[in-house]
Amino acid sequence: MNNVIINIKQKEILSEIFSALEFAAFKHRRQRRKGAGEIPYINHPIEVTHLILRTVEEPSKELIIAALLHDLLEDTDTTDEDIRSKFGGKVLNLVEEVTDDMKLPKRERKRLQILKVADLTAEAQYIKIADKACNIRDIISTRLYWSRKDKIDYIAWACQVVEKIKNVHGGLISAFRENLREAENRLDCRFDFTI
Repeated sequence: MNNVIINIKQKEILSEIFSALEFAAFKHRRQRRKGAGEIPYINHPIEVTHLILRTVEEPSKELIIAALLHDLLEDTDTTDEDIRSKFGGKVLNLVEEVTDDMKLPKRERKRLQILKVADLTAEAQYIKIADKACNIRDIISTRLYWSRKDKIDYIAWACQVVEKIKNVHGGLISAFRENLREAENRLDCRFDFTI
């Protein structure tokens, strides 16, 4: 049996990450993902974070925490100050970078994501790629009530967002492409994705 030895610094980092996970789980506690199965919403930020952990070499603690918290400002009553006071300014900045202005109409929010994604920091772009990759997998697997056209429209838009990213990360793009290929197979459709 191999014993995992965690030094004091690693333990502190893990404690901060688990605090973020606990905070996100509490804030998302009443939410469910759209689609079949009534999947707890917290599964989505966990999947996004897990994809980043599997693909990004030496991700910063702030990137991991921001990935766990990335939907809080959009989807819960969490404030900027809640995030800043618990997890610091860098985490808040990352979360704010990937947060849409929910006061705007959906079409405008989607248009702005395409326009603004190239100007995000590299770490915020990593969260965007991972988020879109996980959403594609979720859409083709659980959103049975979505029409084929709705699924195709979302995935085509996700491709447009990811194509504008300057700090392309090979592992994340590979995961995005893998989910895109699965969507193409299931939907019998080809998407124009050039990265």
